[in-house]
Order: sequence, then C-alpha cells, then structure tokens
Amino acid sequence: MEDIFVGRVMSSSLHTVTRETLVEETAQLMLENEIGSVVVTDDDNRLAGILTTTDFVRIVAERKPKDQTPVSKYMTEDIVTVSVQDSIRDAADVMIEHGFHHLPVVDDEVGVIGMVTTSDLTSYLSREETPSPE
Repeated sequence: MEDIFVGRVMSSSLHTVTRETLVEETAQLMLENEIGSVVVTDDDNRLAGILTTTDFVRIVAERKPKDQTPVSKYMTEDIVTVSVQDSIRDAADVMIEHGFHHLPVVDDEVGVIGMVTTSDLTSYLSREETPSPE
C-alpha cells in the first residue's frame, strides 16, 4: 500500500460551490450526485473550505433558513489536504488521525483537482489481490 499514490485512487469528478452558494442549493447538489461532500473554491479554483454531510447535522440543529444561508457559515476552513503524489497510506493515516472521510487533493499550480475518500481507499483495497496461502 505504501507505493500507491493518491492520484491513482482519487476521484477527479469534483463538485464545487462558492462561499456564497446557499445551503439549500448545496444540499440538492449533494443529494442529486450522491456525494458526501463538496469543495468550496474561490475564483481561482483555490480551496476555501469543505462542506460535508456531517455539517448538515449542525445546519438542521440551528434551524437557519436554508434558502437564505450561504455555505460560508458552515464550511470547514481549516482543511487538511493531500497531493496526487502522497501515498494512500499517508492519506489513510491523516483520515484516521483527524476522523475525516474526505480529503481534498490539491495541486500548487492548478488548485483543487480531486477528492480522496474512505470509500476510494476501501474500493482500491477490495480490488487488490490477496496472496493465496502456501
């Protein structure tokens, strides 16, 4: 697992929103695409935040008008990221250490280029052949 890089298992089909995108619109995007997170980007495709299904628990609890509240109110801004060249072991360690299920994949020049999730890692590991007993 050490030699496999994040770029091999990440999803590059990324759904992004802006800070001003309303919570209601974001929830609809996540439901329609059956995804657990969206990346919040600025005008230069730089990572500004992340909003996950876990954040919606707080949104519901606070009973704010979802059709008037921007994602900037609930997004996480202090984000841990990985690059395509990080090992999946390192990504898994970060997920375990912080209790994350989603890690944005960033490139210094391009900005946000993908997402790696616990599902991506599980899917990769389930496809790997295990050695047969001798």
